[in-house]
Amino acid sequence: MKYVDEFRDGELAKGLAAAIAAAARPERRYAFMEFCGGHTHAISRYGVSDLLPPNVRMVHGPGCPVCVLPIGRVDMAIRLALEHGVILCSYGDCLRVPASDGLSLLKAKSRGGDVRMIYSAADALKIAQEIPARQVAFFAIGFETTTPPTAVVIRQAAALGLQNFSVLCCHVLTPSAIMSILESPEVRRWGTVPLDGFVGPAHVSTIIGSRPYEFFAEEYEKPVVIAGFEPLDVMQAVLMLVRQVNDGRCEVENEFTRAVTREGNRKAQDLVAGVFELRRAFEWRGMGAIPYSALAIRRDYAAFDAERRFGLAYREVPDHKACDCGAILRGVKTPRDCKLFGTVCTPENPIGSCMVSSEGACAAHYTYGRYKDIETAGAGA
Repeated sequence: MKYVDEFRDGELAKGLAAAIAAAARPERRYAFMEFCGGHTHAISRYGVSDLLPPNVRMVHGPGCPVCVLPIGRVDMAIRLALEHGVILCSYGDCLRVPASDGLSLLKAKSRGGDVRMIYSAADALKIAQEIPARQVAFFAIGFETTTPPTAVVIRQAAALGLQNFSVLCCHVLTPSAIMSILESPEVRRWGTVPLDGFVGPAHVSTIIGSRPYEFFAEEYEKPVVIAGFEPLDVMQAVLMLVRQVNDGRCEVENEFTRAVTREGNRKAQDLVAGVFELRRAFEWRGMGAIPYSALAIRRDYAAFDAERRFGLAYREVPDHKACDCGAILRGVKTPRDCKLFGTVCTPENPIGSCMVSSEGACAAHYTYGRYKDIETAGAGA
């Protein structure tokens, strides 16, 4: 295959669906977590779940970087804009994430904060160069995929001697989150969230490679199949996971061989290691503080650390009491289990982070799945 359309071919999808149905043993149930929000979006958009047999279930994971941002981190970005008069640069998905006191970055902008949507880290650096009289801060979020570009702009700012540029670093790490899921009481102790394996993230794995997942296959005896984001990628990964479970194997397999290697991108890894270091702990929305699960800017580049420059202290803030985003991110609940879903909480008026980004489980289900819920409810009436 050479083109994207070939990975969305309906006839090939039917063939894969038939192969999965034939491989899935009727006497057992299979539950696979797609960690990445990109996979969640693809599964909802292309109706992948509808093509799977009833005993093969997909569980949504915490792989949406916007969704796992805790309220306290968004509050820090808002304080930069409103209290410190900083030009706050952010990716578009972050602008509507609910924060404290009914605020969001977008609402902070309406109150006079200079909040600007950018498309890349380089855009933030350019603004700092063009407006030397103003402090400019980049609200850096994301998993291992978006971390190298942040490292690049920090190094560039240092080389240029910029004194008005800094980064509010909220980059988080995939392996730590997977380990937290596997160690959670719902999975390890009570078994209320049975997991037979993982669909490994695509873009993240282009950076870190497939090797970091080998620990989970060996230590926790959970197979991992790294997959691309197209529907046929996901379905092929599910077939590979079903076969591993049937064979009693726990291995890391790479479906996304056109982009992912075992070692990953060494140049990007070295770049990140030179600018960032591990945080001792970092709070994830719905998952609490996870040890060594995020990055902080090294002391060598402390001048570009917004937390240090502006004396920002992190304050833990509880989520909305009626919002089930935390449970959805852990795989304990699905979007349709939340009482706010589709009524009070919509993409136009998100109450929780899972409804903000297109990769969020709630946003994906609202866009592509809620009509099926209505049809199902109507059929049962």
